[in-house]
Amino acid sequence: MDESQRGKLRADRGLDWLRARQPGTLPALIGVRATALGEGTLRAELTVRPELLAPNGFLHAATVIGLADTACGYACLAHLPPAAHSFTTIELKSNFLGTATDGTIRAVARGVHLGRSTQVWDATVAGPDGRTIALFRCTQMVLY
Repeated sequence: MDESQRGKLRADRGLDWLRARQPGTLPALIGVRATALGEGTLRAELTVRPELLAPNGFLHAATVIGLADTACGYACLAHLPPAAHSFTTIELKSNFLGTATDGTIRAVARGVHLGRSTQVWDATVAGPDGRTIALFRCTQMVLY
């Protein structure tokens, strides 16, 4: 592989390509929308609705993780080395700092390490008021 292509945004994997993969998957079920894709980054959002809340009335942690993990996963797909076909998550972690009960939450995924065999992505999830509600990190194994 040409070292100059490692960790670069792939021209053949834009937002339309990512969105076309979504129907019938968990991201579609919870309502994730990828909104922007750039070198080393992806933005996504989802609208909070009652079925995404926990029984305590606040946003379910799995909803927040679903948004963050999807943003990082889509970003990983868009930044895979040319010979790679996919990835799988080998570790993830989330710290929750707040919550939401309505409105739209947004995630920004940023590449921390975009290597040939692994990628590490961080995501910050913000509530409707723009305040950070979660910090997320995942490690992806690149599949050839």
